[in-house]
Amino acid sequence: MAHKITIIGDGGWGTALGLVLQRNGHQVCMWGHEADYIEEVRKRGENSRYLPGISMPADLRWTSDLDEATRGRDAFVVAIPSKFYRPTLERFVGKIPKTAPVITVSKGLLDDRRLSEWCQELLGLEQVAALSGPSHAEEVAKGSPTAVTIASPNHELAEYFQGLFSENHFRVYTSTDIVGVELGGALKNVIAIAAGISDGLGFGDNTKAALITRGLAELMRLGAAAGGQAETFAGLSGVGDLIVTCGSKLSRNRGFGERIGKGETMEEIEASMSMIAEGVFNARTARNLARHLKVPVPITEEVYAVLYEGKDPRKSLEDLLSRDPKPEPEHP
Repeated sequence: MAHKITIIGDGGWGTALGLVLQRNGHQVCMWGHEADYIEEVRKRGENSRYLPGISMPADLRWTSDLDEATRGRDAFVVAIPSKFYRPTLERFVGKIPKTAPVITVSKGLLDDRRLSEWCQELLGLEQVAALSGPSHAEEVAKGSPTAVTIASPNHELAEYFQGLFSENHFRVYTSTDIVGVELGGALKNVIAIAAGISDGLGFGDNTKAALITRGLAELMRLGAAAGGQAETFAGLSGVGDLIVTCGSKLSRNRGFGERIGKGETMEEIEASMSMIAEGVFNARTARNLARHLKVPVPITEEVYAVLYEGKDPRKSLEDLLSRDPKPEPEHP
């Protein structure tokens, strides 16, 4: 049965998921806040700013009108970068029924809280699901085989969205551990910046493997302390997303880190990017959360120091390697 679904956010990831839903026979409406750009996308049939080179189907609707985006819709997908999450969602207050099925698909944190918590609170919703996993927008849009996890404490809600999104090239698993799934998706971006810095400094696979492995240990420690299940981080939204984000040339966070490692400033890089590298914004949030929960996250601390305190990346690596010797596996 076809459902009427609105994607809130016209970025690359929201657009890619809109294409998945449209291929599944649903009536999809893409909402973006810039009326002129939305009109350009509609006329050109391409989201050239965020997903260049991908043709948009004629029956994929585009709008910047809040009423058109919310009237008579069966479900909503929130695809807003964490940096703009709160002010954008505040525009939808009172326009989305509190019983509506809503899923947040962005990977980030805001003021030490998960995005589903913000979504549920701001919109007064009864419940919200979350989607995460190793999934570059460019590959999803082209139909490259992909697997993700949809989580909600309400298993029926997770299964509802699983049914909407599942297709031959987009496999969806479900989980009740929304804390672990969201934190895995958010925290891995910070580790990906560290992996990119390593690339920019000219280090090899040994260094990156160490960063990924020890980064996973940080994800598991912090995730468990925040209420997630440790085994969740061994799945798609944990190690799966960590691998693809740290290793891929398509990764904005890894690419951001690489440019830092090569000597560019954060301001220079951000000025040249049309899309958000979530790890830059979340390095501060993850560090604050870890300190609040008294969880050691040495890689995250060093990424924060490089980005926000001007620390030399080579000195950060030296400090990581010169820490007191410890056993593996470590115990919290």
